[in-house]
Amino acid sequence: MELVRRLMPLTLLILSCLAELTMAEAEGNASCTVSLGGANMAETHKAMILQLNPSENCTWTIERPENKSIRIIFSYVQLDPDGSCESENIKVFDGTSSNGPLLGQVCSKNDYVPVFESSSSTLTFQIVTDSARIQRTVFVFYYFFSPNISIPNCGGYLDTLEGSFTSPNYPKPHPELAYCVWHIQVEKDYKIKLNFKEIFLEIDKQCKFDFLAIYDGPSTNSGLIGQVCGRVTPTFESSSNSLTVVLSTDYANSYRGSSASYTSIYAENINTTSLTCSSDRMRVIISKSYLEAFNSNGNNLQLKDPTCRPKLSNVVEFSVPLNGCGTIRKVEDQSITYTNIITFSASSTSEVITRQKQLQIIVKCEMGHNSTVEIIYITEDDVIQSQNALGKYNTSMALFESNSFEKTILESPYYVDLNQTLFVQVSLHTSDPNLVVFLDTCRASPTSDFASPTYDLIKSGCSRDETCKVYPLFGHYGRFQFNAFKFLRSMSSVYLQCKVLICDSSDHQSRCNQGCVSRSKRDISSYKWKTDSIIGPIRLKRDRSASGNSGFQHETHAEETPNQPFNSVHLFSFMVLALNVVTVATITVRHFVNQRADYKYQKLQNC
Repeated sequence: MELVRRLMPLTLLILSCLAELTMAEAEGNASCTVSLGGANMAETHKAMILQLNPSENCTWTIERPENKSIRIIFSYVQLDPDGSCESENIKVFDGTSSNGPLLGQVCSKNDYVPVFESSSSTLTFQIVTDSARIQRTVFVFYYFFSPNISIPNCGGYLDTLEGSFTSPNYPKPHPELAYCVWHIQVEKDYKIKLNFKEIFLEIDKQCKFDFLAIYDGPSTNSGLIGQVCGRVTPTFESSSNSLTVVLSTDYANSYRGSSASYTSIYAENINTTSLTCSSDRMRVIISKSYLEAFNSNGNNLQLKDPTCRPKLSNVVEFSVPLNGCGTIRKVEDQSITYTNIITFSASSTSEVITRQKQLQIIVKCEMGHNSTVEIIYITEDDVIQSQNALGKYNTSMALFESNSFEKTILESPYYVDLNQTLFVQVSLHTSDPNLVVFLDTCRASPTSDFASPTYDLIKSGCSRDETCKVYPLFGHYGRFQFNAFKFLRSMSSVYLQCKVLICDSSDHQSRCNQGCVSRSKRDISSYKWKTDSIIGPIRLKRDRSASGNSGFQHETHAEETPNQPFNSVHLFSFMVLALNVVTVATITVRHFVNQRADYKYQKLQNC
């Protein structure tokens, strides 16, 4: 009991401090709510300038009894620049309280204009500040809107090399409460140059009310290049082939809006020409500075089919399909070649003489055994130049649900039953309809590097497994099926690797048309191209159940015991429980000592 009497003053002191802390917190929240106008807000739209004090924690809930969503925009945020996002931030929640789903968090380090949308007619946001004594200002603007109702010409997707767009109603005043997003994406290896011919929006130093935001990438999270308003005509340039533009307006002071155009800039330096070959097309890039010697800007260049025109930017680009635009296909002993010619379109009325330099660019893609050889010839006044490069056909391998080969299995790893029938397809991605795929060799391995042991399913075009069935030749697709198995004394994973031959379908003597042959006959036969395709892992279902149950139980436990904040109420309950434990322990010890009086204790001497 002596111990209890000694602990009582300490306990009372702790409880007194907790009471004072709770009162201080309540008073702080009350003053925050009063000074910042907290409580629930039910207007259809509202703008607020919040002047924040140090060490505040304020929460606002926006709600209306109607079937609309809420869009909230923090168009100007001035928080502690040295503060961390953990200690000072703005959090936005979907629902009536901060217990709802978190839509996002804003702090001083964000590089975008924060915009959030609720899924229903309620939304909550909370602002927490640290103890630094600096000026903090946040401009908040929200309004209710119907997600199913859109404003005409408000945003969209632009994917041409050049284009233009304007704000809705331009040049008439833009609509109120508009939020328009334009996504611009051009071809790979290009950048975007965006030029605003006119911007006429509400003038404000921080662009809080009506503004245009430009992002360097495919979304509003890509990094803000600029936020503009008033009357300006800026120019922006992306670092990649995509750009995002946002127009946001409030409920007052509508003006003409904006008008913009964009062009594409080829990112690499090209002195004369460049050629790239893929499975379905040839891509030719010609430098405009090179064409200046011919008094041409590229607009008068054409392919063998004059209806196939180039794309013009800071370079001239031809995208030449392998099966169109006059492309000539030629099958040789060990390769397939595709050839086209770029020339000036006829401009002289005379068929006998000319006073202009003649330019002829011969582009040629050669598909060899294990690569694509790209050759470009330029004939200029009987001078021939050439460039060479390398590439390859594109192939892929996938599992399918049935022998109809219609629905691809996307699950990875793919869990199967032992002896389950699996359907495999190797696909060649090309626009050339005269090629055929042949499965030469397919083998399985328990590891992705196909080290020993391995097991042959198909070898030299012949089935080597009693359950394996190879389907007949079918254009760009090689197909087979087999029953699932596992390796002995190895992990349960199975990887597949297929060596694929690609031949000309019209060549009846090609390796592809010979099918299953002996090794000696296979050596003297020819094929046009070969490559490897790999897929995996495939695993047995029992392995998923063995490893998946523990994960499921862990997830359920996490849901049943969510993290809760350790506030003053919890601390008070803990202290009361601790006091009871100490009291019971003291009584128990005294009872234990009285019964065991023969035990003696010696007090330790001071050090």
